[in-house]
Amino acid sequence: MGKKIGFIGLGVMGVSMASRIIDSGYELYIYNRTRSKGDSLVAKGAHWCDTPRSVAENADITFTIVGFPKDVQEVYLGSNGIIEGAESGKIFCDMTTTKPSLDIEIAEELRKKGAEMADAPVSGGDTGARNGTLSIMVGASEKVFEALLPLFQIMGKNITHMGEVGAGQNTKMANQIVIAGTMCGVSEALVYGAKAGLNLEKMVATISKGAAGCWTLDNLAPRVLRKDYEPGFMVEHFIKDMGIALEEAERMELPLPSLALTKQLYMAIKAEGMGKKGTQVLVKALEAMAGKEIL
Repeated sequence: MGKKIGFIGLGVMGVSMASRIIDSGYELYIYNRTRSKGDSLVAKGAHWCDTPRSVAENADITFTIVGFPKDVQEVYLGSNGIIEGAESGKIFCDMTTTKPSLDIEIAEELRKKGAEMADAPVSGGDTGARNGTLSIMVGASEKVFEALLPLFQIMGKNITHMGEVGAGQNTKMANQIVIAGTMCGVSEALVYGAKAGLNLEKMVATISKGAAGCWTLDNLAPRVLRKDYEPGFMVEHFIKDMGIALEEAERMELPLPSLALTKQLYMAIKAEGMGKKGTQVLVKALEAMAGKEIL
């Protein structure tokens, strides 16, 4: 397999992931709906492409990480989409968090053209993308996984082959279910600690060393204490993920009451115009319920 890599979707995480690939010596072909988001990569020598089809035609392996299932559908199967540039021997890897059934459908369409597909959603936010420490959950054949592994190792540290296409997305749903509950717990602890008059920096440092220790406490609680609500991961994207998980759970006849509640709290945050803030802004929903600013 050659060293020509495609990357579609240059948002908060995508631009850092793509940057690590070009810094590792690969020839990079990029596309994003907003062209200016690719400027930093073009300055490093990346080739700008005007359509997803053009990326697919030029690259041996193409990664996608876009926003919503409709965006995945459009990038792969729409007019001037990847499917029109796909050909035998090429590999496509969707790193968006999306519906398992959608990536399975896309994989079937790509196979008709002799191309291969993997789904590999990630966890770790903007920090993990910058530092190359993402957790990557992969659904693919053994052959495709082995072909992608050197590139995954540039972007992440914890890389797991979960099974065939779709298995990566289902693993990510389990990940998002845990994060939803954890985000609620951390947010409630922060407003509780503030109301009780604790030194919050000390509180976070103390409880993070015990059984409460988690990624959210280490990475997002400090942002809340700085009143930094800019996104490592956007509220509206998290709502999308929770919706997918709840839809899949309903199909499997599984009750997920904690997840349903968390989604409602984030819906309230979005209704207040904070859909593009980071998920740590959940504390604002708790303050609104208390009727006062606490932090």
